[in-house]
Amino acid sequence: MKLTKELLKRRIDVAAKRKPADLVVRNGRIVNVFTLEVIEDHIAIVDGYVVGIGDYEGVETIDAAGNFIVPGLIDGHVHIESAMVTPAEFSNVVLPHGVTTIIADPHEIANVSGTDGINFMLHDSEGIPLDVYIMLPSCVPATPFENAGATLSQLDLEPFYDHPRVLGLGEVMDYPSVLNNDNGMLSKIESASSKGKRIDGHASGLDANAINVYMTAGIRTDHECVSSEEAIERLRKGMYVMLREGSAAKDLVQLLKAVNENNARRCLFVTDDKHLDEIIEEGSINFNIKTAIENGIHPLLAIQMATLNAAECFGLKTKGAIAPGYEADFLVVNNLQTMEIEQVYKNGKLVAEHGSVVSPIHSKTETPSSILNSVNLERIEIEHLKINIKNGSLANIIEILPNMIVTKHLIDEVTSINDEFKTNIEKDQLKLAVLERHKNTGNIGLGIIKGLGIKNGAIASTVAHDSHNIVAAGTNDLDLVNAINLTREMNGGLVVSQNGEILASLPLPVSGLMSDMDFKIAYKKIKELNNGLLTIGCTMDFNPFVTLSFLALPVIPELKLTDIGLFDVKAFKHIGVEVN
Repeated sequence: MKLTKELLKRRIDVAAKRKPADLVVRNGRIVNVFTLEVIEDHIAIVDGYVVGIGDYEGVETIDAAGNFIVPGLIDGHVHIESAMVTPAEFSNVVLPHGVTTIIADPHEIANVSGTDGINFMLHDSEGIPLDVYIMLPSCVPATPFENAGATLSQLDLEPFYDHPRVLGLGEVMDYPSVLNNDNGMLSKIESASSKGKRIDGHASGLDANAINVYMTAGIRTDHECVSSEEAIERLRKGMYVMLREGSAAKDLVQLLKAVNENNARRCLFVTDDKHLDEIIEEGSINFNIKTAIENGIHPLLAIQMATLNAAECFGLKTKGAIAPGYEADFLVVNNLQTMEIEQVYKNGKLVAEHGSVVSPIHSKTETPSSILNSVNLERIEIEHLKINIKNGSLANIIEILPNMIVTKHLIDEVTSINDEFKTNIEKDQLKLAVLERHKNTGNIGLGIIKGLGIKNGAIASTVAHDSHNIVAAGTNDLDLVNAINLTREMNGGLVVSQNGEILASLPLPVSGLMSDMDFKIAYKKIKELNNGLLTIGCTMDFNPFVTLSFLALPVIPELKLTDIGLFDVKAFKHIGVEVN
């Protein structure tokens, strides 16, 4: 709502007690994130904004009955696409968990569908009871070492800065381009800076001097810390540190060791990538708060990180607190220690209660055909998946680290028959494939993976950060081909195959990343996928699909696989499967 002189007069009249408020919340224990104290008082609300704390009259009154009133939670960095539902459906999922504002980076859909993808995310998030702010994708494609569906230059991004919900430039993950003064990258940074926009970082594995480079370039955040030492280094350099707890990267407990009363104001919570089922069952930023409290962070400090800190990081001047002049986004919470959320209010209106949205929102956006037809490759045959390696040779192997997106570069002897790699379930050496699916190039990258835990069968997915080619892994070629070809026929999705039969699947026709179904139906299909994973031998100590989705990301150490082949992230070059 644009602030006019008339609106300003109306709000001042209520604040001055000359007119009654639209709504008064009485008898609440207000969590004050400015002073880190709890204040027993009443809240006056007009036009969706708080105009006073104190004794007010209201047209409508709510009795908080001694419950805590907490500011609406903010997710400082999230890829909606990772929940595999559209923005409208995403709001139905996170609002009951107290998240009223998110900073989204449509990097995933942009890598598939370019500006059409960004426009879709903006349109589908318009007018929903969740504030969706956008950071424009800075690296499309993420690297020159793989094939994505689109390329976005500074000129492509420029028009989006006029949109009121576009806050800046999203995670800059191509550090070499920044370091080496790449003209294209510097143009994007210059464009964002000249407009006073924010710039997010992506400093995975970068040392102290690299942080100097990023800060000098105007990059002010990092969500890729995996240790307390990394977090402290970034805090000392003046960065905001985003404490991440997603589905693949569960770094929060380690990072909390770096947080204290002296530096907490530069820390905020993010989910980055979190699957639909985990959000529904576990929570979103409210889960980060609970985890922080369980690990010794004071509840009020944890709430401050989830609200005011995130708002200040992104310049959202009317969000993140319950105070006059701030938006009336708040939660009614029974217990701060456990963050038991009774109700969620957005702009002074009840939007969720007892774990469910009051009025579910469904997508009204017409999806362009370019987005719905994003899987372009020929049918795959078994001979396409052959890995040539001499008998008795050593191989470069990707070793998974559970619940982390970094991998190990392992060198080990593998099984080979007639100079062709054969999977070895006892040694947990499976076949991994990445197939280009945007422009039908025919590119197929092949490799060997250890640690995924599949005993009999295969999985395939079109969710493969960041270029989102088809990624598949399994114990045998029959199931690999079966799973890959079904993802092609569905125009994107997730598949579990065993003994040549499909055990479960989830169609993701929106750029091969998101379902066009009601989130409850998508959730049911994800549960079927999880049962299928159990059937093929996965222990589910970590989610194999989430792990699989990051194995093609060549900006995260140490060894990954793209559609071009194995990629050594430390050496920043492709290498062969066989060790020379």
